[in-house]
Amino acid sequence: MAEKQTILIVDDEVAFVEIMKRVLENEAFAVATAYDRDQAENMVRSHEPDAVILGTIMPRGDAFIFHKWMKQTLGFGNLPIMVINAPPEKQLLKGWRMDEGMQMDAEDFLAKPVEPVALVPRIRALLDRATKKIRVLIVDDHAVVRDGIRSVLTLQRDIQVIGEAVNGKEGLEKAIELIPDVVVMDIVMPVMNGLDSAREICLKCKTAKVLMLTQYDEEENVLASKKVGAVGFIPKAAASSRLLTGIRSVARGDQSWIESLQPHVEGRE
Repeated sequence: MAEKQTILIVDDEVAFVEIMKRVLENEAFAVATAYDRDQAENMVRSHEPDAVILGTIMPRGDAFIFHKWMKQTLGFGNLPIMVINAPPEKQLLKGWRMDEGMQMDAEDFLAKPVEPVALVPRIRALLDRATKKIRVLIVDDHAVVRDGIRSVLTLQRDIQVIGEAVNGKEGLEKAIELIPDVVVMDIVMPVMNGLDSAREICLKCKTAKVLMLTQYDEEENVLASKKVGAVGFIPKAAASSRLLTGIRSVARGDQSWIESLQPHVEGRE
C-alpha cells in the first residue's frame, strides 16, 4: 500500500480545522494540525508534510512569518502551500495584509467561507503539480558550468537532472535516449554546436523543450535559437535569476525569452 500523503492544516479556527481534518482523512490523507506559529513550525519539522493549508493565526502577521520561515528553511522551501484568508469582514482584524499578499509565494489562494469538500480536488491538483518532476538534460562543455547548474536544480523539489552531456552530439544522443522534458543547451561547444544539436533534438524528440543558456547573447544567436526550434534563451549572466523560472515556463508549454531580447524574437515571427 502506498504511503499516505500528509497535509498540515494551520489555522486558529478550531471548527474549520476539525472539519477539514475529517474531510481529508476520509480522502485517505494523513493530517497534522497546528493552531499557532510555534506549533506549525514544530509540525513541519516533525511530520515533513507534503502540502500545507495555511489559514489565519493570531497575532496578525504570524501566518506570513510562518510562510516566510518555510520558504527560507532548507528542505521546506518548495512545500506547496494553499493560503486561505479570513472572510472579507474579518480581514482587517486577522487577515493577510496587502504587503504580505504581494510577497506571498503560494500555489493557491482563497478566502473563507470555503466548503472543505470542494477543496479536495484543488489539494490533489496542488500535490500533483508538486510531485511531478521536470526531467532536465544539461548540455555544456564546461564542467564547472554543469556542476553549478546541477547543484541549483537538485535543490528543487519539482526538478530532476536526468543526464549531462559535454557537447551537442552527446546532447542529441542523450536526448533521444533519456527523453527529457527540458534540455538546457549551451551554444558554443566542440564536435557539434548547440544550435545544430537543438535543431536535431526538436526534430527527433518532439516532447523535449530546448532552453538555450549561453554567454553569447547577441541578437543573431537569439534569432538563430528561435529558428532551430528553441523555446527560450537565457544569457548566463542572468542565469541565477532566470534559469529556474525559464525551465518551469518552457516545461509547461510557455516560452522564455528575457525581456531585453523579446523584441528581437517577436519582430521575426
